[in-house]
Amino acid sequence: MQSSNERKLDRQAIVDQAKGKIKKDEQRRRMLIRGSCAVLIAAVLATVGFVVFGSPQAESDDNSAAGSTIEGMESFSKLSREHVLSTVAFPELPPVGGDHSEDLTNCGVYTQPVDTWRAVHSLEHGAVWVTYQTGLPASELEILTSNAAANSYEILSPYPDLPAPIIATAWGKRLQVESAGDPRLSEFLSTYLQGPQTPEPGAPCSGGVQG
Repeated sequence: MQSSNERKLDRQAIVDQAKGKIKKDEQRRRMLIRGSCAVLIAAVLATVGFVVFGSPQAESDDNSAAGSTIEGMESFSKLSREHVLSTVAFPELPPVGGDHSEDLTNCGVYTQPVDTWRAVHSLEHGAVWVTYQTGLPASELEILTSNAAANSYEILSPYPDLPAPIIATAWGKRLQVESAGDPRLSEFLSTYLQGPQTPEPGAPCSGGVQG
């Protein structure tokens, strides 16, 4: 027969064993909770990362500027802006940007083609260059001339071998239209004359060369 002290020791051992099991169960539950939280956090971070970095974003070039929804308008990015001493072979004609002369073409109305190399410098200052085919009807030319006379940051000139009746260009932007009355031309002018695409806003479009 066990003594009183032996019975007390047995009960204490049972209590200690139960406490140990409870402690182990508690530790196991904490580990499961921590593991679940880690998985949840990872899932949230992955979702946020996809939204921020993986979903389609507006391009960081000029395509995100206001007016990018003008139907038929083309946008060009990564255009160099160096002043160079030799003429440049532009990939787009009329050009929409690139290395150019240190002189600019004064904004205004011209009845003869202007120097392309200098006109690009005007685009850099926020000008819109409207070019037209030499055979454009007089009524169309009258509308273009009236528009250009009202805009101090517009160049209007004929352009040889133009692929469309009228082409408007700003820095990194180009729009081809068939008629001077096309509302897209007015929208292009109102958006890009000294618009958000301008590399040097506030720079003048005068004090350069006539033509």
